[in-house]
Amino acid sequence: MKLKTALIVLSLATAPAFASDQQSAPKTREQVRAELMQAQRNGDILAAGESSLTLRQAYPGQYPGAERVQGKTREQVRAELAQAIRTGDVLAGGDLGAKLNEIEPQRYPAQATVSTKSREQVKRELAQAIHDGEMVANGEDGRRLKDIFPGSYDTQHVHASNAPENAGSGS
Repeated sequence: MKLKTALIVLSLATAPAFASDQQSAPKTREQVRAELMQAQRNGDILAAGESSLTLRQAYPGQYPGAERVQGKTREQVRAELAQAIRTGDVLAGGDLGAKLNEIEPQRYPAQATVSTKSREQVKRELAQAIHDGEMVANGEDGRRLKDIFPGSYDTQHVHASNAPENAGSGS
């Protein structure tokens, strides 16, 4: 209850600072109407929906002077779609948000992947991550093992490796 009262008092105390612009004179009703009409003509009014686009951005062809973005031709779009269907690079139905080639990779041609690390480098990184507790624990919260079991991992080792070289010189 005290927190709620404190928040109300704080918001009432700061409201005048946000509500008034003391450097400019208040606009007249006619100035506001003129600005509104200008914004409507230019398409600077927000379009309906949740896109956060202005009307000019959503419908550039309807406003003079709007920059027209050169898009792809119908043939280019169709070719890209056909390629995506062939390779399974289209979203699968449902709530997974995965592509078809990720769900059923055996149905689509294998995609070339280039490894930037050797097998030994990956093994060393994995061993270091296990040692430092950097592995994600089971569960959906994404916490690392060292966050769940802080006493099981040597935090001194991690901090010592990140410390500057001359930290112990006492200069």
